[in-house]
Amino acid sequence: MQYTRVSRRAGEPEQDPRIYADLDALVQLQFQAQGFSYLPRQPVHSVLYGRHASRLRGRGLNFEELRGYRPGDDIRAMDWKATSRTRRAHVRVYTEERDRPVWLLVDQRAGMFFGSRERMKSVTAAEAAAVSAWRVLGLGDRVGAMIFDDSEIVEIKPHRSRGQVMRILAEVVKKNHALRAGATTAADPGMLNRVLRRVLPLAKHDCLVVLISDVQGADETSRRLVTGINQHNDVILVFVVDPIEQALPAAGHLAMSDGSAQLEVNTASRRLREGYAEHFLDHLEGMRELSLRQAIPLLQIDTTNPVLDQVRDQLGHRAAARRV
Repeated sequence: MQYTRVSRRAGEPEQDPRIYADLDALVQLQFQAQGFSYLPRQPVHSVLYGRHASRLRGRGLNFEELRGYRPGDDIRAMDWKATSRTRRAHVRVYTEERDRPVWLLVDQRAGMFFGSRERMKSVTAAEAAAVSAWRVLGLGDRVGAMIFDDSEIVEIKPHRSRGQVMRILAEVVKKNHALRAGATTAADPGMLNRVLRRVLPLAKHDCLVVLISDVQGADETSRRLVTGINQHNDVILVFVVDPIEQALPAAGHLAMSDGSAQLEVNTASRRLREGYAEHFLDHLEGMRELSLRQAIPLLQIDTTNPVLDQVRDQLGHRAAARRV
């Protein structure tokens, strides 16, 4: 993936796009965000397909009129009560809603300011948000967002326009560039639940809620909130991970921090590495269990490979393309 650097003011330090999200690069993704969708019709290899896939509703139908039957009308649209009452065949006509609200919940907490190889988790989340926002707009749906760090939630209500996507991306970049190693703001695992509580009354019916996060701080309350959102809407979990979270290398003494406290550990200890890997697997298994139990798709996105390629792979784009 090619990055385009943001134009800098005189005297402003250059930012490494692997560490801080680049607004120009996020804007450029609009020309590449194709070949996948979050709508119901999916390739067979998509994580949105099959018996464990979400009940993705797509756009709803609005009743438009009751009129007389015409040759070629679908018999399933017959209104039998009106037909019986008037003794003439009548059908109910529906029109597809032009759009549906999509909420992107974008995690930019201190714990996301971490990466061992290609990019930070916070940058990966920003790119996933950009890809999703541009694709949603391209499909004619409204897109909104809640961008959150450890102290604040920025809410942008769903709207269908390029300017809306630009506003979302600008807020994501603003939060992203505020991240710093050794920041004084304490990490707040409870912020995840506050975001879910906030979106719950706003996503009333037939919305799509896309949570882009490492889901740190998830607990039983989180599961209840996600279940509540999923009752009348669709939820997709975009689970952002870094390879070192899955397997700690034997690299001797390393200093680790959660953004507020620092601890030195000896990674040469096999017991430590096994416990570390087990902790991640427990976290991942919790996400998979929620995904299966509530029929919520889980997209696992790592910090090493291009985000758009990973989204396309998991939504069946490449497999479908080979059959064409």
